[in-house]
Amino acid sequence: MAQRKINGNKLFMIVLYAVAACSAVPISDLLDRASQRSDTLHSLSTMLTQDLDSHFPPIGRIIMPRPSMCHTSSLQTPNDKEQALQVSESDLMSLARSLLQAWSDPLEVLSTSVKTLPHPAQNSISNKLKELQEHSKSLGDGLNILSGKMGPAAQTISSLPYSGGNDIGQDRISKLTNFHFLLSCFRRDSHKIDSFLKVLRCRAAKLQPEMC
Repeated sequence: MAQRKINGNKLFMIVLYAVAACSAVPISDLLDRASQRSDTLHSLSTMLTQDLDSHFPPIGRIIMPRPSMCHTSSLQTPNDKEQALQVSESDLMSLARSLLQAWSDPLEVLSTSVKTLPHPAQNSISNKLKELQEHSKSLGDGLNILSGKMGPAAQTISSLPYSGGNDIGQDRISKLTNFHFLLSCFRRDSHKIDSFLKVLRCRAAKLQPEMC
């Protein structure tokens, strides 16, 4: 099963590189593929959050940091679809790429920390995180290709360094709370990435704003 997923990701990139090299292929097709990948990414993060919720201590919800403490919160992004529709295509691509790149190190922290996570679904969570990393890498490679076709502004990346370190805590409550917080931040950002790419796909297909 794991080998099939890896082969699927490789096939996705081979196809994306092939169609990107062909000028006859409309950018709407490329954005459609990227949007499908981002949708999967957000779905995975949602499933992971639900897995954690099944055995999350009540005190964790009280002490868990606010969303404003996420390491990507300093990036100014549209708050909803209406605002996103007012942002240029290049800026939306830049925002999506900046958010995705900002999660390279934190996803590795989650992948490492899950090995000692005190949760009955630890194995399932670990497998989903590996799949999440694979999809994130594939989507990042695809967006790099797309940004190259959209011009210099789309290739701009905002630096959003993660300073949380590799240690998510020593005791059970701290580990579950910090793990859940970090994953919740990713879920929020994956939703933004997916929303931005869907708006870009909509514009490329020349649909009316109300259809996006």
